Amino acid sequence: MEELIQLTINRPEKIDHIGIAVRSIDQVLPFYMDHLQLQVLGVEEVASQGVKVAFIAIGQSKIELLEPLSSDSPISKFIEKRGEGIHHVALGVTDISERIEEIKKNGIKMIHDVPIDGAGGAKVAFMHPKSTHGVLYEFCEKSK
Repeated sequence: MEELIQLTINRPEKIDHIGIAVRSIDQVLPFYMDHLQLQVLGVEEVASQGVKVAFIAIGQSKIELLEPLSSDSPISKFIEKRGEGIHHVALGVTDISERIEEIKKNGIKMIHDVPIDGAGGAKVAFMHPKSTHGVLYEFCEKSK
């Protein structure tokens, strides 16, 4: 019974956000603000990941727009290969390091074996899409 409780504590709690790759945040923001009438929570650069991000509130979750800061950014490469669109689904977790270890024990390949700094002060780690049926999932732990 104790093992079952442990697994329940560490499972993802919610969809924190959906990441969408865009060429220009400035060009796409009017769609979200004017047409969908959603609120922008903030815009910041995450130099370590080579992106500028904008978070948009929608219910209990967010949309994260990801604009490449350079042509060698992973988002730039994603857009070149696949075009603008959904990049990843971020799952909110409370103990990211423990969650990474649990998922690796179950044979899921991680892109990041240890959490890295993400937007908004979050700690993040991505699972490899080859292990998740083609979907890029991100674990996201936000400081309380």
